[in-house]
Amino acid sequence: MNKKSKRKANLKASILVLLLLAILLMASTYAWFTSNTQVTISTLNVNVEAKNGLQISADGTNWKTILETADIDPTTVAATYPGNTNQIPTIMEPVSSAGNVNTADGTLNMFYGMAEADETSGKWELTATKETDAKGTVGKYIAFDIFLRVDTESQLSLTQASGVSDLDASGKGLENATRVAFVVEGNQPVGTDLTTIQGLKDATDDTTYIWEPNSDAHTAAAQANANDNYGVPITVGDNGATQVKHYGIKAPIDDGIELINTHTGASPDYFTQVDTIQTSKTMSDTALLTLSPGITKVRVYMWVEGQDFDCDNSASGSNLSFDLQFSVPA
Repeated sequence: MNKKSKRKANLKASILVLLLLAILLMASTYAWFTSNTQVTISTLNVNVEAKNGLQISADGTNWKTILETADIDPTTVAATYPGNTNQIPTIMEPVSSAGNVNTADGTLNMFYGMAEADETSGKWELTATKETDAKGTVGKYIAFDIFLRVDTESQLSLTQASGVSDLDASGKGLENATRVAFVVEGNQPVGTDLTTIQGLKDATDDTTYIWEPNSDAHTAAAQANANDNYGVPITVGDNGATQVKHYGIKAPIDDGIELINTHTGASPDYFTQVDTIQTSKTMSDTALLTLSPGITKVRVYMWVEGQDFDCDNSASGSNLSFDLQFSVPA
């Protein structure tokens, strides 16, 4: 075989290898979206019933029995809460949190992951950058402040009317990858000046509560993702399937970590297993946190957890509805 023929043969072999690699990558499904896909959040419902003395406010001064999406709009609430940093995007992308709080400003540390194939090995690797809460309609997750008022120490619960659902009933299962965090920023007696109440930023990791709705619901695609790519056996179903604790990201990742190693605890500098309040789609009233007498500021975060097995390409393009309903006992 002459040199020209050898070059042609080598070129054909290289093209074949690239084609096989492309087919392999397309056939694989991992946690995190790997093709820059997004999820549209069409509806955000926040419903709080003022049972047994519970009141809610978007600004710490105007009290209601029900708080709706328009009430937490950063522009609408700016007149009475100019320092708000409510972030209400209509397009969300997967992010991850280990539940750690930035004590300098009371915000939850959130990280945006990018899953890309290494040019040499062809293996999917994850990098991550830290996100910052931004007032307005930009951002990859939802974040907003609420203020809760009670006269006596009370157990705050999520009622059975709470949940995250797929508006289109598409069966993609992205609602199973969602999280909601309640970051308690502090408490002040009724009558405290409004500037002090609105400026509360005393949250810590210990005053952060992460709710995982639909924790025992998984699709067949999620099962394949977990079993085949991460070696984690889970079952399929809308209720009663396997409950799994995810490994949330807790620090920026500059050098890519193979996705297969992001659920093993092998990189403790970047990942940690997250304790969540896990409920089913058909949940019952669930205890959340204890409210002290007076006014308590809580920052609420809603996101699609990229480290969840139900977050993969097959679930992208979903329309989700977040519904919260709180109650206190008589």
